[in-house]
Amino acid sequence: MASKDRKNYVSWAQSSIRYCDLDPNGHVNNGAINTFFEDGRVLFRDEYMVQLGDDILTGFALVKFLAEYHLPLYFPGIVDIGTVVTKVGNSSYNLGQGIFREDECIATAEVVTVSFDPKSKTSKPIDSKLRDILYTAMLNK
Repeated sequence: MASKDRKNYVSWAQSSIRYCDLDPNGHVNNGAINTFFEDGRVLFRDEYMVQLGDDILTGFALVKFLAEYHLPLYFPGIVDIGTVVTKVGNSSYNLGQGIFREDECIATAEVVTVSFDPKSKTSKPIDSKLRDILYTAMLNK
């Protein structure tokens, strides 16, 4: 599972907690927390991958998303979303993510993304340029 320690992430996004993120119990619902994870992945893509262009980045699918919720989160406030590459395989890569409010870890997630050929709908090896970039976003290389 992803780390509960802030120092184990390389990319950081921030999101505001909105009143509409609350559930009937008064805390932020899991759907909103999952959206925060998505915010982190989008910023990670923008920071590390977007310069490669659509030719390389077309044909990726998130195939696994596993979240663990550790503490309740309340309105109002800001959360920090950390993202790091934890593994680079032949046709897939894994991300670890953590959501933090100050020094408290609210939730962690593991994500697996697979590279595929949009025409044949089968997995394909990750492009070497992307592979190099993914390695730069790993803590333990």
